[in-house]
Amino acid sequence: MSKKEKTLKGKIPSRRKFFKTVAVTGAATAATLAMPNLASAAETLKVQAAWGGGIFLENAQAYVKRVNEMSGGKLKIDLLPVNSVVKTSQMQDAVHRGVLDGAHYVPAYWYSKAASASLFGTGPCWGWSAQELLGWIQYGGGMQLFNELMGNLGLNLVSFFNSPMHKSKMLLK
Repeated sequence: MSKKEKTLKGKIPSRRKFFKTVAVTGAATAATLAMPNLASAAETLKVQAAWGGGIFLENAQAYVKRVNEMSGGKLKIDLLPVNSVVKTSQMQDAVHRGVLDGAHYVPAYWYSKAASASLFGTGPCWGWSAQELLGWIQYGGGMQLFNELMGNLGLNLVSFFNSPMHKSKMLLK
């Protein structure tokens, strides 16, 4: 065999090598086409409720149901029962540490960290109606006090008063 024939033989693929390459390429293509289903798996957020029952729990459940339906399966909120991961008094710290993704409760639970949190607690304070309380929040300086409270506590949250959530993992995607 001449030197030229030896070099050509090494460069001409065999039928077996060709079919092996086609099989590997086909498998890779099939796996790539299946990947979007894996990539679109729902993002699950663990949110603990502070309520053992009643209207506050019902509101939380209705909110979770609405968000889960509106997300089209891309986001799932897993509403955890009261004290299932941490005690209610520890929920704020658990969210801050990343143990929980969220908490459904009222600012009055932050009283141990800042007494002014009780102003934004479980309902109309000072005998006000709900409309009067919201009027104070929106037009009477309540929002500024609330924002100051959030800054003092170092919180980054979404609340009933629509505080910003700048560092949300969901917003960064």
